[in-house]
Amino acid sequence: MKKIAVPTRGNQVDSHFGHCESYSIFTIGADNSIEKVEPLASPQGCGCKSDIALTLAEMGVSTMLAGNIGQGAINKIQASGIAVVRGCEGDVKQVVEAFLNNKITDSGLTCSHHEGHDHDHGDGHVCQH
Repeated sequence: MKKIAVPTRGNQVDSHFGHCESYSIFTIGADNSIEKVEPLASPQGCGCKSDIALTLAEMGVSTMLAGNIGQGAINKIQASGIAVVRGCEGDVKQVVEAFLNNKITDSGLTCSHHEGHDHDHGDGHVCQH
């Protein structure tokens, strides 16, 4: 069994990893089908400063399917042993099914306005990369 995490807003892949409403955690069975989906509340604050990578790793997550995500967050997630696939969008279940059918690959793009400088989240919180 493997687990896939998807930053979620409503039932869509959230376009900004660090500010998602929650994470959808998909448990994938031996036959490569979705067995279970459970929500995980997003921690307060910026994803790059939170302990979400460690939490997901402790849950057994091996892959994150993300929309836009900065390099600092990618580094933290990958350091926890979780592969990151960037550039995902749309309905979370359809995205996971497409990934399981090898129809999604990593875009190779990071959220460029986050790279190499501080970014202000509008809530007084600034992440540094």
